[in-house]
Amino acid sequence: MIDYEKILCGRVRDIHPSGIRKYFDLLQGMEGGISLGIGEPDFQTPWHIRDAGIYSLEKGFTKYTPNAGLSDLRGAISAYLKRRFDLDYAPNGQILVTVGGSEGLDLAFRCLLEPGDEVIVPAPSFVCYGPLVSMLHGTPVMVETRAEDEFRLTADQLRAAITPRTRAVVLPFPNNPTGGVMGREDLEALAEVLRGTDIMVISDEIYAELTYGQRHVSMANIPDMKERVIVINGFSKAYSMTGWRLGYACGPKPVIAAMTKLHQYAIMSAPTTSQYAAIEAMNSGDGDIEAMREEYDGRRRFLVDGFRKLGLDCFEPRGAFYTFPCIRSTGLTSEEFCDRFLAAERVAVIPGSAFGPGGEGYVRACYAASMHDLAEALARLERFLKSI
Repeated sequence: MIDYEKILCGRVRDIHPSGIRKYFDLLQGMEGGISLGIGEPDFQTPWHIRDAGIYSLEKGFTKYTPNAGLSDLRGAISAYLKRRFDLDYAPNGQILVTVGGSEGLDLAFRCLLEPGDEVIVPAPSFVCYGPLVSMLHGTPVMVETRAEDEFRLTADQLRAAITPRTRAVVLPFPNNPTGGVMGREDLEALAEVLRGTDIMVISDEIYAELTYGQRHVSMANIPDMKERVIVINGFSKAYSMTGWRLGYACGPKPVIAAMTKLHQYAIMSAPTTSQYAAIEAMNSGDGDIEAMREEYDGRRRFLVDGFRKLGLDCFEPRGAFYTFPCIRSTGLTSEEFCDRFLAAERVAVIPGSAFGPGGEGYVRACYAASMHDLAEALARLERFLKSI
């Protein structure tokens, strides 16, 4: 009989399952359940984008595309980045179309890291960075951001975390789960620390279009930084295209060439139908972004106000579509709070501890749900808080 504990890779075996998916799975089958757990827009993909995908199928555009992605899509991404964020990336050589932003992150780490290299990761942050680094025999160096700093990474924190083994720093802003953002001044302070080093920046900008009260600024916008920045972005959040599984990476030609080489072997090319739909999104989707962002902004203010009225201190998120209320006043750990809230009221939120150092004492609640569900979730939360 095969002993799978012996034949499975130890590094994979030792990785903890995602703390996000746990609550998603537990909620399934619960009648009347409300999920504020998964970061998925409740909007349908806009019809004109779906229609472009359908049309591509009708026309029989179902073959492989070039490894780097359709030329028209890379051209549309280049124009979009210039139009929306004043970023200049050439369609040929500086842009790679990937299977979601997640593949872009994985490729970036795999192309940069040697065993023993360190990657600085601000935390709390999305759950994938540490495991991806660990799988490459690298060391994730988690730097705890603080509510009093609006969950930003400070220059002093970055400087203190750098060692001779530091190969890269992840900038996950706008941030999941906190909603924190980095302004131009914040990035300029980090840039001053990085100048004169060989440290690369992996800038996860999947929520770049979802900022409130300020426009997103990329580290690649900062003078002298573009040569060390890999921008990771995609279509899931801004265009409500989560299931289409499409993203892109932009960066210096030598880095994108290396990432494309790995992409050739592991993936071949991103889904063809999704790419045709994405061309339409890039060319004609600015209005969709504005409409959805306006709706998220209203939900954001509603949910933050609701938490505060119930006595839970809540940092005001400036980006993404998550709130990160503090639940220390309940006397429960983050996981205890989420387990008991789900069992008692059938509402799923995610323990802050799932997102690394600094997350304990908080929970993540996603406001990509409908206003009806948000209002009902707050009513159930009020009942739950009184019960404990």
